[in-house]
Amino acid sequence: MESKDIQKFIKQLEEMNVASWLLRIGLAFAFLYASVSQMQHPLAWTGYVPNFLTTHVDVMTILKITELYEFVLAIWLLSGIYVRAAGVLAALTLMGIIVTNTGQFIVTFRDVGLACAALALAFMPHRKTK
Repeated sequence: MESKDIQKFIKQLEEMNVASWLLRIGLAFAFLYASVSQMQHPLAWTGYVPNFLTTHVDVMTILKITELYEFVLAIWLLSGIYVRAAGVLAALTLMGIIVTNTGQFIVTFRDVGLACAALALAFMPHRKTK
């Protein structure tokens, strides 16, 4: 492939918003996986619920709310509607998970990268797809 062909191909990818799509699919996958896993194996997720929340609300209720919230956020990310807002909300959600689970950083360290991906999505230029 010649240099001009590569440049043309990259320009086509940019016009198709491929970077935005890839970020949205990756983030949506993480939220969908967590949502479905919470539904199927709720007891495996109870350790990630911050103690300050469980003093006021039952842990299973919190998991059900989180499960629904993450499912809706994933669908929102995939929809491509108000992408900046979805990216900011995804980043805030992931940062909240990191901050409230510092003792679980051996698992949540990946959320740092996901939060940065969500911020990249929020701050990248968005164009309407053709």
